[in-house]
Formats: sequence, C-alpha cells, structure tokens
Amino acid sequence: MNTVIAPATITKRALPGWLRNALAMLAGSAVLAASAQIAVPMAPVPVTMQSLAVLALGVVLGPRLGAAAVLAYLAEGAAGLPVFAGFSGGVAHMAGPTAGYLVSFVPAAWLAGRLSQVRWGRTAAGSFTAYMLGHALILGAGAAYLSLFTGVAQAVALGVTPFLIGSVVKSLLGAAAGLAVRRLVRPA
Repeated sequence: MNTVIAPATITKRALPGWLRNALAMLAGSAVLAASAQIAVPMAPVPVTMQSLAVLALGVVLGPRLGAAAVLAYLAEGAAGLPVFAGFSGGVAHMAGPTAGYLVSFVPAAWLAGRLSQVRWGRTAAGSFTAYMLGHALILGAGAAYLSLFTGVAQAVALGVTPFLIGSVVKSLLGAAAGLAVRRLVRPA
C-alpha cells in the first residue's frame, strides 16, 4: 500500500506553528507587494491587483493571519520599503490620497477570511459575494478618505466608479481560483 503524505502535512511536522505563521505572513506581504506593481497609473488612485491579493490572503490564510500579512505589508511600506504601487513607500504615502484604500485592506482581508470560514467559499455564488463585499469595503473606505482631498462627488468619480468593473472581474477570478484550488486539495 502506497501512502502519500501531502506537503502541508510535512510542513506541519517540520516547522513549529509560530514559524509557519511568520513565514506565511511574510510570504503574504510579499504577494501583496508584488500585486501592487501590477498597476495601471491613474490619478489619484492607480488600478492594481492589490484588492484581489488582499482578499485572497484572507481566504487562504484565514482572517487573523490574512490581516496580519496585510499589516506586515503596511508596516514595510511605512518603514520606507518600496512595496506600494510604483515602488514607493514611506509614512507620507500612508497619509496621501490612497491611504484609505491601504488601511481598508486589513479589515477587508479579515472579512474575506471570516466569510470563507463560515462556508461562503464553498459555492461560486457565496465566494463571489464574499469577494464583492471585500471590494465594497475597500472602495467605500478608500473613497471616504479620498473625499477629504477631493470632495465626495470627485471621490466617487475618481475613486469608485473606475474600479467597479475591475472589482467584479477580480471577484470572479478570486472565486473561480478559490473553487478550483479547493477541488484540487480536497480529499477524495
């Protein structure tokens, strides 16, 4: 009889929990930094793949570890590491027009992770809805903060409307990828 040991089982046996979590958090922040560089420059908010990465981190790592990975990413950027869109970083970036979006990543990752835990990720409709709720949180918080710089009407016009179609597409991608991965790793 051949016994196959899944890589996750090997990792659980080889590394203590705190080290696995730390590595997952750092890997998550690296994924988020990479997703920031997939960008279409727009003013005042660029189009990036960050929202998809943020929500996927919550789904994959769970609410606490997903949010911790986002916090690590924000700390890296605040410390001046070039992790934000356009390879920028620094505390000044954390107070600029995109700060509301960046800060909203933490509760969005937590929300996506939590919804996934309560079985929203088991169906296509549930997973899509979880991703859309996460995107709504990011766009809402981002536009609310952006309105301090531009006014409410401009914040909606510049910080929400251009991102609606992309949010739907990214939600579809996230839901489809999550379901495909789930089918691959689910025991027979």
